[in-house]
Amino acid sequence: MAEAGKPFYRTLYFQVLIGIALGILTGWLFPAFGQALKPLGDGFIKLVKMIISPVIFLTVVTGIAGMSDLKAFGRVGAKAMAYFLTFSTLALAVGLVVGNLVQPGAGLNIDPASLDPHAVAAYVGKAREQSVTGFLLHIIPDTAVSAFTSGEILQVLFVAILFGIALAMLGERGERFLGTLKTITAVVFRMVHIVMYAAPIGAFGAMAFTIGAYGIETLANLAGLIATFYFTSLLFVIIVLGLVARAAGFSLFGLIRYIKDELLLVLGTSSSESAMPLLMEKLERAGCPKPIVGLVVPTGYSFNLDGTNIYMSLAALFIAQATDTHLSFGEQLLLMAVAILSSKGAAGVTGSGFIVLAATLSVVPSVPVAGMALILGVDRFMSECRALTNFVGNAVATIVVARWEGAVDLERLRGAFAGKGGDLTDAESDALQIEGRSDVPA
Repeated sequence: MAEAGKPFYRTLYFQVLIGIALGILTGWLFPAFGQALKPLGDGFIKLVKMIISPVIFLTVVTGIAGMSDLKAFGRVGAKAMAYFLTFSTLALAVGLVVGNLVQPGAGLNIDPASLDPHAVAAYVGKAREQSVTGFLLHIIPDTAVSAFTSGEILQVLFVAILFGIALAMLGERGERFLGTLKTITAVVFRMVHIVMYAAPIGAFGAMAFTIGAYGIETLANLAGLIATFYFTSLLFVIIVLGLVARAAGFSLFGLIRYIKDELLLVLGTSSSESAMPLLMEKLERAGCPKPIVGLVVPTGYSFNLDGTNIYMSLAALFIAQATDTHLSFGEQLLLMAVAILSSKGAAGVTGSGFIVLAATLSVVPSVPVAGMALILGVDRFMSECRALTNFVGNAVATIVVARWEGAVDLERLRGAFAGKGGDLTDAESDALQIEGRSDVPA
């Protein structure tokens, strides 16, 4: 959305901020009314999910088909997966270290027998349905069309990669069809801009429901866990991702300023998916090639969940500490190993953070799964932090992979982060999509 030259009150950032503030106030003063506003947030999320599949498909297809070297695409994928595995594991380790040092659950002395296992039964049931093998097979859709109707990101990505490679192999005939796809891409991104006009309303409804349903006072009940989680996530983003960004030659804080609108949208809706199309567009504007953005961002939404991994480590340790369950060093390593696998098995599932936690605890029998009932009430308040951390992690991953490929001009990237020249106008954005270029100055 073009922001250049607009007064501050007409920018997406300010409008979403107002929506969040009004949502908190409404949920606090009128809880019942706030809960009734849930459809506003749900409706906006559905609007965004409606557009995500065509955005991913068209971005990946036009990117691959426009590449002169298809081997480079496989190389990018391998580098991305290596990055995801490394930093997902590191996020789990950071969560374990901080959980052992701070011990947010120590002193609660809760008897596991007093907990209600029925409160988390639904999550446990879903967790048992997840497996790594099942997850891998699920990437293959029943039909090429069902990938789009089901809204499964990895299925759409799978079909798009096959379609893009096939189109690239057609030669001149493929080139003619590629021009049509680029025009359709411009239309779809214009739809994204239209949908974003509803973002402040969606943020208002989602926040009003959260505060109205759970109440601000519930935050105090488990303030230690929530504060520890937010602190650990902030630590991971600033130190770990900050060092990664510095090693890759760009500023993390510059990136955060550049995507501040999208971060606020994620905060308001508790969903990193709500800002995925805008993130992909902004990374392209900053100079990241379309094929890399199209592959790394959607894949990262399933495999690069830094915030979710930190949450799993801290939540598991909190439950163990709260129920006076001692976990040896070996058991904690087992917990981390299981979490690495289970986080992939439950990727893309609604409420995946809680489901992954249930799947992990089920394999480590010393920690009572019923203990999840302790954090069920405040899980929603931690979902915003999970989504924000995941979002920043995927933005950093995309730029790093692009830098590894030598495909980003650092001066242009830094210029985009510094806001030189402002955002693209709508007409320039459309031209960028039609031409399939990434060299238009931000």
